Amino acid sequence: MRVPVPLGSAAVGAVACLAGLLFVVSASDAPAGRRPQDMVEFVVTKAEQVEQQAAAVDALRSEVDALTAAVADLPGPASPAVQVAAGSVAVTGPGLVVTLDDAPATAARDDLDPDVLVVHQQDLQAVVNALWAGGAEAVAVQDQRIVATTSVQCVGNVLRLGGRVYSPPYTVAGIGDPAALRAALDDSPAVRAYQTDAQAVGLGWSVRTDDALVLPAYSGATGLVHAQAPPGTDVLGIVGEGP
Repeated sequence: MRVPVPLGSAAVGAVACLAGLLFVVSASDAPAGRRPQDMVEFVVTKAEQVEQQAAAVDALRSEVDALTAAVADLPGPASPAVQVAAGSVAVTGPGLVVTLDDAPATAARDDLDPDVLVVHQQDLQAVVNALWAGGAEAVAVQDQRIVATTSVQCVGNVLRLGGRVYSPPYTVAGIGDPAALRAALDDSPAVRAYQTDAQAVGLGWSVRTDDALVLPAYSGATGLVHAQAPPGTDVLGIVGEGP
């Protein structure tokens, strides 16, 4: 329980359904409790280069879409549902926006571990997982769409996501039935633990409904380094399937 403590993407559709699962796995690997990741020295120094590469990816995506449509002997384009799940198209619809923030500097006390006063990687993962569990069709953290290959990392008290670095406050947006998404947040033990600390030490926490959320298409790399389809899986056949 999270409480203040004393000191001391050829087959995009084939992997789309893994988006939520990979977040769960990532969360399960996070250390117990709300502790920062010991990666301060890992802070990114090439953020501008990443921004340029993201723009180039967007341009290349348009070329790929045009070329794919022109090749008649390949499977047809993925169904709209698969495209949404894969993050390859922008989406709009009703949903929730959750905001998390570090506690103010005035919340520091001699009897509190400073770690409890900041938003950690596992807090963001808990919110993302809860939204997936609540039936979210698409999720974004800050201005980036979450897909199967997304990795959320906290470096000290800043967020590293898709090669970019963000400082709090952090926003997590999910498109889906707002009532179901709220219920999923309420049912998450990890989210409730964060809320407990929010009330105790002043961590930022807010949830609002938006009837017309707009989440961008994913613009990062989709290559898998550690994941692969099981032997014998007809990946192209899966991609070609659709309603």
